[in-house]
Amino acid sequence: MTEEEKKAAAEQKQREMEEMMRQAQESYRQEYASMPYDGPVYGCRREELMLPMQDGVRLYTEIFKPEGLAQFPVLIQRSCYPNQQPLYEINGAELTRRGYGYVIQTCRGTGKSEGHWEPNVNERPDGRDTLQWLNDQPWAESIGYFGASYLALTGWAIADIVPPKVKGMMLTVYGTDRFKSAYEKGLFRHDVLTGWAMQNAGHPVTADYLESCRFRPHDKVDEALWGGTLDWYQDWIHATRRTDAYWQQGWWKLLADVPGNTKVPVYIIDAWYDHHFGSAINTYASLSEETKAHSWLDIGCWNHMSQPCIAWGEQHNLENGDIHRMLEWFDLLLKQKKQPEKRVRTYVMREDRWKTLEAWPAPVSRTEKLYLGETTLNAEPAEGKRTFVYDPEIPVPSHGAESVLTTIAEAGSLLQPEPDYRPDVVSFVSAPLEKALPICGQIKVHLNVSTDVDDTAFTAKLMEVFPDGRAYNIRGGITTIAADLPEGQTYTPGQTAKVCVEMWDMNWTVQPGSCLRLDISSSDFPQYAVHSNYAGVWSEQGKTRIAHQKILLGEGSFVELPLHEN
Repeated sequence: MTEEEKKAAAEQKQREMEEMMRQAQESYRQEYASMPYDGPVYGCRREELMLPMQDGVRLYTEIFKPEGLAQFPVLIQRSCYPNQQPLYEINGAELTRRGYGYVIQTCRGTGKSEGHWEPNVNERPDGRDTLQWLNDQPWAESIGYFGASYLALTGWAIADIVPPKVKGMMLTVYGTDRFKSAYEKGLFRHDVLTGWAMQNAGHPVTADYLESCRFRPHDKVDEALWGGTLDWYQDWIHATRRTDAYWQQGWWKLLADVPGNTKVPVYIIDAWYDHHFGSAINTYASLSEETKAHSWLDIGCWNHMSQPCIAWGEQHNLENGDIHRMLEWFDLLLKQKKQPEKRVRTYVMREDRWKTLEAWPAPVSRTEKLYLGETTLNAEPAEGKRTFVYDPEIPVPSHGAESVLTTIAEAGSLLQPEPDYRPDVVSFVSAPLEKALPICGQIKVHLNVSTDVDDTAFTAKLMEVFPDGRAYNIRGGITTIAADLPEGQTYTPGQTAKVCVEMWDMNWTVQPGSCLRLDISSSDFPQYAVHSNYAGVWSEQGKTRIAHQKILLGEGSFVELPLHEN
């Protein structure tokens, strides 16, 4: 891009951000207005404080207090996004009106706060010091912590060390399993973390996003295009396995262990098409049974920004937005002073309704297998093969995705192209269903494959084909040969290898008269890094080559569907 083009792109991005903030403010006001409240109405008194941490660094802290009350429940957030100040002010005015105090603090090195900005690692000590200060204030009767995305991370960072007045948390669209948010089978989630790194580098980055994702070797992109080395990004792009030391020690290991040590009730909210969904589900699973007994889990249908993201029908019961949930949760905990009882709810796709379940994952009634035929999905296996050529220089664009953020318009269940729409995409379609198919849990696609290179990737995308022929994605995923080999083994070109695409959980009822369609390919960009067709750490590969892919049909290649039948 020329400098003029970069300037125009930056100006367009700024206009988009301003419009997004305007819409967010309007959404906040509307959601607060929609919540019934018949209690006393209070005015708002606002204070500012530079709160010192134990190391002497001072963090900018705003305090909103309901006028006329000497003691009251307090809700607190800690944020690295000072540009969202208009939303915090709406929270302050609306919460104090209802008799809550509200505290919002900007993280170290952001906004008006002192210190050096480094993502994640300071949130535990700074959050601990801040909550201890709040716990010591005589006007704070009780405390609740809430936030979404990074504001949820600042909550999880201290969830296991909160002081006595903290009675519960509501943490949205985030999880403590950072590895799951960074990688799938050795391939980096560019659209989540490369985009975020560019936007949060600590200095302006004007490089083109997609050019940055394509840059090889990728571990040189920060110096070459972003204006300097980002050590924390270098850590992310080199630690490709969960067993790597980076994930098994220090901050990320500590964070992964927090849910299991958390004692206060937690309301976890996530969504089928949020890029942190996989991590959030692992986080819920890590809670102790004692904590789960008083915690809630909601899984909805929206993207990371709580926006609707399906293209196939109206949703009358979506319930997106956090404010009504936040008021319900903290009114119960802090005003009624009751312990919540365990609750698990999911939005059922294609039924437009919420379903209460006894647990998540929900018990599987039975598992259905559909075997890959030459062009079909069948109840019985049949021998044969399908082949295609994969060129990393022309990857399949992400469209209808689970873990995207920078290109968030591609998140959700979207209209898909025709079967076999590219030479490197092979499609398999079932016969029309005679009765509904209630998928509930993790879909897996098992493949017997071979290739002529020493490592490569395979993608799978499952979709529902409506009776009129339109197809919409249900779930997708990716794997590599190397990731599915036993530890210590390497692949020899030409050999048959067993791989498995393990998709994120889903609750989707395929309707009678519809078909299922499965697309297999080898790339999904920029949702995932493009595999170079060379073995080794993806970020160190400086070149690519073409791979000739083969899918061997028969008993080893099938879709595994978990069903939850009433």
